[in-house]
Amino acid sequence: HLAEITRIVSRDKNYAMRATPTGKGDEPDILIGAFNEMLRQIQQREGALQQAHDELEERVEERTAQLAAANKELEAFSYSVSHDLRAPLRGIDGFSLALLEDYAERLDDQGKEHLQRIRAATQRMGMLIDDLLNLSRMTRAEIHKERFNISTLAHSVVESLQEAHAKRRIEFRIEDGLEANADPRLLRVVLENLLGNSCKFTSKRTSARVEFGKMHRNGSTAYFVRDNGAGFDPAYADRLFGAFQRLHGATEFPGTGIGLATVQRIIHRHGGQIWAEGEVEKGAAFYFTL
Repeated sequence: HLAEITRIVSRDKNYAMRATPTGKGDEPDILIGAFNEMLRQIQQREGALQQAHDELEERVEERTAQLAAANKELEAFSYSVSHDLRAPLRGIDGFSLALLEDYAERLDDQGKEHLQRIRAATQRMGMLIDDLLNLSRMTRAEIHKERFNISTLAHSVVESLQEAHAKRRIEFRIEDGLEANADPRLLRVVLENLLGNSCKFTSKRTSARVEFGKMHRNGSTAYFVRDNGAGFDPAYADRLFGAFQRLHGATEFPGTGIGLATVQRIIHRHGGQIWAEGEVEKGAAFYFTL
């Protein structure tokens, strides 16, 4: 009888079954009692595991619904920012320009300077809106990974930067033959930001140097962008990747403080990490894994 019950339990995984005690209190009866107790404990644990699984599924469904709702709100916010805020900014900038062009003879130098400041502020606000929208898009963009030559991508970004900074002497060192498994479109955004930052923060160097390459750290491959620019105080390294966080004044180096937050968002969505090392006036290096 016990052997038959054991075969059924093993075959059907039916832990609700029980062997019938002989009632004699002998050794086989003790064995049947121990077997039944084992089945009871297994059944109890299986029930608890199933309950935990059901609760987890319920929480996952609830969380998925919350994320879907949050994405819809984010899309609505992005639309509002893109359309409702741009219109008055264009109006302010346009009328300021009209005043400067059509009423220039009636304005003194101070009045013209005020209007120029208004225009600069509206244009900066426009850039900030663009960067915020980019950050939002990076959060929601689908990732399509593929194997590609990231060195070729870096060269392409560098060509654009060389055109934008044609009057400067910048030595670019790109390690050739590097490959990556990632979304090429999003990695272009990463390299445009990191290499662009290196160009910006080396602007006060008569001989600037910007490098892109690969190294191995803790058993994984890390790509890096390194320069000999202004650097930063390592005590504030944790602030680098926060939105609107700037370690340099806007008058010293232009920007909105959104770029590195966007880069971090992309790297994290690839399952990687990003960190930075640097010293004031001794350059900076940004490392990322994928």
